[in-house]
Amino acid sequence: MTTEDGLTIRAHSLVVAAVSSLVLLRLQWRAGDRKEEIQVCLGPEVSRLGLAAVLEFAYTGAVGSLNQDSVVQIQSAALALGVHRLLDLCEQEKEGKKKMEGKKEQEKNTRISAEEQLESSLQSIRLMLEERVDCDVELEARQRTFHAHRVLLAASCDYFRGMFTSGMRESKQSSVALMFVEDVELEALLRCSYTGTLMLGWDLVFDFTSTALQFQIQPALSLCLEFLHKEIHPQSCLDVISFAEAYEMGELRELAEDFVLRHFPEVSVTPKFQDLPVDKLLWYLQSNSLCVPSELVVFQAVMAWIQSDPRQRTKLARELMETIYFPLMTFKELKEAEAQTKWLKSNVESLYETVLEDFCSIGSNGNMQYRAYLPKDNLVLVGGEGITSDYANRKPSRALWFGNSLRNHTGIIKDVEWRTLGEMPEQPRFSHEVAVLRGQLYVAGGRHYYGREDVMNSMFRYDPLENNWRRLADMQEARSNFAMLVVGETIYAIGGDTDSEVNVDSVECYCSTTDAWRFTHPLDLALSSHAASVWQEKIFISGGFSRDCQCLTSILQYHPEKGTTHISDMSQSRAHHCMETLANHLYIAGGLSYDASSLCLDQLSCEIYDPRADSWCTIAPLPIPHVGAASCILEEKLYILGGYCQEDYNESRLVHRYDPATQRWENMGRMPGANTDIRACLLQIPSHLRK
Repeated sequence: MTTEDGLTIRAHSLVVAAVSSLVLLRLQWRAGDRKEEIQVCLGPEVSRLGLAAVLEFAYTGAVGSLNQDSVVQIQSAALALGVHRLLDLCEQEKEGKKKMEGKKEQEKNTRISAEEQLESSLQSIRLMLEERVDCDVELEARQRTFHAHRVLLAASCDYFRGMFTSGMRESKQSSVALMFVEDVELEALLRCSYTGTLMLGWDLVFDFTSTALQFQIQPALSLCLEFLHKEIHPQSCLDVISFAEAYEMGELRELAEDFVLRHFPEVSVTPKFQDLPVDKLLWYLQSNSLCVPSELVVFQAVMAWIQSDPRQRTKLARELMETIYFPLMTFKELKEAEAQTKWLKSNVESLYETVLEDFCSIGSNGNMQYRAYLPKDNLVLVGGEGITSDYANRKPSRALWFGNSLRNHTGIIKDVEWRTLGEMPEQPRFSHEVAVLRGQLYVAGGRHYYGREDVMNSMFRYDPLENNWRRLADMQEARSNFAMLVVGETIYAIGGDTDSEVNVDSVECYCSTTDAWRFTHPLDLALSSHAASVWQEKIFISGGFSRDCQCLTSILQYHPEKGTTHISDMSQSRAHHCMETLANHLYIAGGLSYDASSLCLDQLSCEIYDPRADSWCTIAPLPIPHVGAASCILEEKLYILGGYCQEDYNESRLVHRYDPATQRWENMGRMPGANTDIRACLLQIPSHLRK
């Protein structure tokens, strides 16, 4: 492309034709050798600035230099080259239709616009492929031949980039033979290069991943790995491990092995589990990340593995049985285990004797008091207080605790192994809030004591990798009994009560990049002691107290720019309760409520809200009251931690866990320190702090 003043710029015809009707027409009319370059000589109306803007738009979808001073030159170039989408942008600029509210909003709109423009360009390129416009290479698979554009193949695939740009013989050929690739694989991977999409299933994903690795087609490889990460299940995880080992994909192998350990009961009953080599089976059984509800599950897995080839595997029984904690079985489980040996074939008498010998050794090993399971993420408890009738002896807490392991004791007895993580800086906190962003803990607001002026607006950040705290910008309003959560990269502080013990409707958000808070759209009513959670980037707020101390049944959906929308109410009023998002549902548990005579009562009922259907259902009630408790989701189970009983004002020192699979609450042991107005979150605690 040459301007009248002598500037010559070389560009890719496919990219420019995707936006320029003039260049597209030249490509459609071009005859003969497609390697011959197209010469576009532009008239005096096209300046250097205008041509540069057209090319920037073709390659990026945006024009950074478009403003009131340059719009005429850019418009002239766009008109000469037939770049209609750029002409539309010039018209918008001239008419002043783009009204930005600040630099940040302008960058956001520019980014979104660029993505839309690039998608339109890709649609044009796909149409050119269908019409075989400017297709300059043929790819020969085993039975079919596919037409394509070299520049697009080189852009999306390291293999073709090397082939077409390094002087290889194929760089000068119009046809490239790929006889080692199946037709269906090459067609799908080519489609991915042009569309960014890939139709995947377990019948195809391993072949597609292998081919994408071989050709280093990054878009397809990313989609394949995303599928393997998100869609892995008990029937496929062992195949994923074998594939990852064959192709030396360490991260994928670790993910799949972690899945096996954390879903061991489901994996152990699949046919592929019986094909495991003994060393791999032992590695799973001896891992401290093995998650099982009871030792009977481990016993059944071992027996099924031996039974699949008893002649060869009976001799390994002793070594395998040593991984089972028989003393943790109940008498009923022992009887069930013994019964399962009776249907084995007669040639496993030695195995049966081994099992009986281990049964008889119950209690002989004093170290077998529990099986410890180390979760990847750790429950962390922050601050809180202890309840006593004497306010003078009440002491808010600065302590942080983390759950190092989950322990299975005999039968259904379980607990959390709590360890100290240090203390918050400066003052203690209760009725505060916590949030986790990029693996770091944010602690804000709350009270440090019981006076009217003891509500705080300060915020600190804890980095578990560095094991240190940093003071951050204060909230614009002091808050306690509020809600705080993360949406994307932004932290929101919602409602609460202030120094004057008055509920507020204000909402503010925190940007970690600028270390600054700013107010967003307020709620349509003042709230305190409410709960909030996020589902699909949407904020939901439940219950709480209104400014006139009414305990509410309402559920609100909050938008930072539009405010609140009322949706279907809860069946019960509640405040000082918990709400968490799990498996596309909002789980609401605990708290207190008022009866018809305005008597304050413990709220044991629990409800689930489905945002997609805007509907409610109930689940099993809590075993004991949990008012002012902490809550968290760990490995697809809901934890309710601590709190107190409103009716007798005694502390609830227990941890309860709800498992959606069994629809039951489990007792997970006792709290380690403060119990009331405490907060919980998940962090990954470094190994050196867990020792």
